[in-house]
Amino acid sequence: MDEAMRRFEFLRPHIEDGVALAIAAREADIPIRTAQRWLALYRTFGLEGLERQKRSDAKTRKLPRELVRMIEGLALRKPRLSSAAIHRRVTAAAKAQDWRNPTYRTVYEIIRALDPAMVTLAQDGAAAYRDRYELVYRHRATAPNALWQADHTMLDILVFDANGTAVRPWLTVIMDDHSRAIAGYLVFLGAPSALQTSLVLRQAIWRKQNPDWPVCGIPDMLYVDHGSDFTSEHLDQAAAALRFQIIYSAIARPQGRGKIERFSGQ
Repeated sequence: MDEAMRRFEFLRPHIEDGVALAIAAREADIPIRTAQRWLALYRTFGLEGLERQKRSDAKTRKLPRELVRMIEGLALRKPRLSSAAIHRRVTAAAKAQDWRNPTYRTVYEIIRALDPAMVTLAQDGAAAYRDRYELVYRHRATAPNALWQADHTMLDILVFDANGTAVRPWLTVIMDDHSRAIAGYLVFLGAPSALQTSLVLRQAIWRKQNPDWPVCGIPDMLYVDHGSDFTSEHLDQAAAALRFQIIYSAIARPQGRGKIERFSGQ
């Protein structure tokens, strides 16, 4: 799935922001015919269509995780470093650790795969992040499923866990911004994780057995905070596969999340 997500990250500016495909292809140094083929595969088959068909004799040589994290960390540093400068630094680090030297293209692709919003927040600051990725979403959604909001809250009740210990459970809720209807929810013990978030999202999307609970479908956008479960790779892959966009609120400045936070009593 890594290859499919890498190709989707290239297509993201065109699909979500309306950037001309030819411009996105030129900036990524990808032939326009390849870009058109990837776009056609994604529109026809979704995220799975972007997965590279592996040869039976293909070798799976990957960079050490430490080296990948170093590349990502350098790409988020301020002031901004060029891809060439990052490549020189990680090549020296790889040599010192007796690792395989990464190619310039590999380093460039890892940098390109970073979330643009995260890069903006790290390098340009919170104000630039809000202007570019958040303020535009403050308006009220004009139709059902245009914008969903998700949040976790610890309930003010005590229940007994499997060991007989009194603990406070968590509640995860997904709310439709237009109608303020609850599309999905889950009460559970233990800290929120990607698993609970995925279960709530699945319930929100599928039709409910209760005819009095008609909310279902796939949102255009899902607005969440920076919790580790919301920034998980699994959720990002689900968004790409189902073709909805994840929007993150700025850290400690959750503009536009007042409805769901009032519901949660925060």
